[in-house]
Amino acid sequence: MTERDGNDTHEVISAIFTAMNTPTQHNGAPDGRYRWDAGLRPWADVFPYVNGGLFSGSTDAPRFSRIARSYLINIGSLDWTKINPDIFGSMIQAVADDEERGALGMHYTSVPNILKVLNPLFLNDLREKLDEAGDNARKLLNLRNRMARIRVFDPACGSGNFLVIAYKEMRGIEAEINKRRGEPGRRSDIPLTNFRGIELRHFPAEIARLALIIAEYQADVVYRGQKEALAAFLPLDQENWIVQGNALRLDWLSVCPPTGTGVKHRADDLFETPLDQTQIDFENEGGETYICGNPPYLGSQWQTDEQKDELRGIFDFRTQNWKSLDYVAGWFMKAADYGSHSNSVSAFVSTNSICQGRQVETLWSLIFGTGHDIQFAYTSFRWANLASHNAGVTVVIVGIAAHSNRIKYLYSIAEDGSTVLREATNINAYLAPAANVLVEAQPNPRSGLPNMSFGSMPNDGGYLLLPYSEAKRTVSEHGVQPGLFRPFYGSQEFIRGYERRCIWVNENEYLEAQQNGWLNSQFDKVRAQREASNRPTTKLLAAKPYRFGEVRQVGDETSIIVPSVSSEAREFLPVGFLPSGSIVSNLAFSLYNAPLWNLSLIASKLHMIWVATVCGKLKTDYRYSNTLGWNTFPVPPLTERNKADLTRCAEDILLAREAHFPATIADLYDPETMPADLRAAHEGNDEVLERIYIGRRFRNDTERLEKLFELYTKMVANDAAKPKGKTRKVRADG
Repeated sequence: MTERDGNDTHEVISAIFTAMNTPTQHNGAPDGRYRWDAGLRPWADVFPYVNGGLFSGSTDAPRFSRIARSYLINIGSLDWTKINPDIFGSMIQAVADDEERGALGMHYTSVPNILKVLNPLFLNDLREKLDEAGDNARKLLNLRNRMARIRVFDPACGSGNFLVIAYKEMRGIEAEINKRRGEPGRRSDIPLTNFRGIELRHFPAEIARLALIIAEYQADVVYRGQKEALAAFLPLDQENWIVQGNALRLDWLSVCPPTGTGVKHRADDLFETPLDQTQIDFENEGGETYICGNPPYLGSQWQTDEQKDELRGIFDFRTQNWKSLDYVAGWFMKAADYGSHSNSVSAFVSTNSICQGRQVETLWSLIFGTGHDIQFAYTSFRWANLASHNAGVTVVIVGIAAHSNRIKYLYSIAEDGSTVLREATNINAYLAPAANVLVEAQPNPRSGLPNMSFGSMPNDGGYLLLPYSEAKRTVSEHGVQPGLFRPFYGSQEFIRGYERRCIWVNENEYLEAQQNGWLNSQFDKVRAQREASNRPTTKLLAAKPYRFGEVRQVGDETSIIVPSVSSEAREFLPVGFLPSGSIVSNLAFSLYNAPLWNLSLIASKLHMIWVATVCGKLKTDYRYSNTLGWNTFPVPPLTERNKADLTRCAEDILLAREAHFPATIADLYDPETMPADLRAAHEGNDEVLERIYIGRRFRNDTERLEKLFELYTKMVANDAAKPKGKTRKVRADG
């Protein structure tokens, strides 16, 4: 029909589009006037009227080259009746540019991961009710009527994957009901307009509606037959139940109004263009609403000014601490607000950061304050999908609903990929099967552990620090006493093996040190740098240019060093033992002159999971905090025998590292190349420590957290029972 060189391909396609946009009826009766007026050629007139707005507006098509025409013919030969509408998410992701994906936090979701949300949200319950009904016609009818009133609402719907999968799964359950009632082929009672969505961009919003239409047609083919499916399929109507707009600015109660109300949706933002979309009332009033989706994540440092303004509108009147929240927190808060006015349950995919560290107190105290609790959750797991821009991230799934005494369900993914289900009476904001406690920074350790503090801060302009090679040269060339240079360790020096030295002069050594010209020159530079500061406290430090700005050790102590930041790829926190004379920087924490068994605690999986949970992360790295991670760490009372056993475990870890000298901590704790003897030493350490806690090894991290929160809750209760003294606010970072 088209020329081989592709010159007229665009004209043929345009004519076909025109045919599919031209009605074949007038006032409900067949009538060819519109097609005659459109001047359709006979070969184009055979194409049916599609409507639905898919071909409205311009029907012009792009010009095709010879190669492009051949591609079009090849893909046209495929069986498109079997296309899976839930692939549209991957399609959108494939065509979106990297900048747009990053700006919008686009992370499209595969079908198995979508079902991790939908199954515990409501599909499992429907299947259980189907099993309970058996062949009882009345119970089956009640279940079918209930399903016809269920509303599924995705306020970040993208191309509609969650809505499509929910629809297809419900049609499968409905078909089984019809089969058991002896009504195979019965027309579905589940209306597409009960599947609502909000999407920011126009193209994905249109794709979402099309995907649902295709899903309905395919389900009709499977459960009713080709003839009935085609009869019901075309022409499409122009109802638009996918709203294009900003979900954090729209009133969800208007987009998806509670049962029995006639509210229409409106824009909350007076500065945006008012919405102009068809208003569709729900069919079959009276049902439940299930909110689901995979909203944009975007940590606070990646948000645009406009996105921060959206969060301000949601949180500013509730808390002053909202600026550190992830973007996805806005969806959780709006879902909780929606649930306060409706019979709804909500579940979203999110980065695990909303259930870790400082965001927990800010976000979850507000959500719990609306009368909601966590009904089910998936603890942290890493996923990826089949899209070409594969968005692999570490996520959680959290489902919230109005408080109830129903059993809660906590899912976790085992190392072999299997799903482990744990029933609980409560799931707290850290996704542990434990009471709703918020871990707050403490000035001193609650478990009777030694005090941990930041290392010393130079505040020297760099003039008291130098590489080892330069310090060695200075000793030989300038006659500086070797004892005035000390090994200097921050996070990077300890982890990466960088050898640095610092000038460490005590007050009784200063006069003698001044006699050395090189040292005196360094002191003069430090003095000048501090005197030039705008901070009064720094100016005062100029009187002692030979000393660090903040000194937290004498210099002759042994130290257990803990870096302040560590890669999430490591299975164990990098902790080390430094000999007497080492100086710890303010970029690390230290236990000075502490017994070695403390190293065993810090190197354990128990401490790792506690820190990951209550301290949170800096970007994707673990962020350690003495006041939040160490001072709150629950440790049972230790006997002298326990301490001796843990000391031996710490020694085994250090000896295993020493056997691989000069490998750095970064080398040794690379999960891909970690030496077997070092791993065995850590396994032995965990074996001993975990038996102290419960008499055996923990089965998984969920069990570890459950025990830790049990002990923490008891610690808080015991502290509350003690006489109150003066209290002070404690920083959560040391």
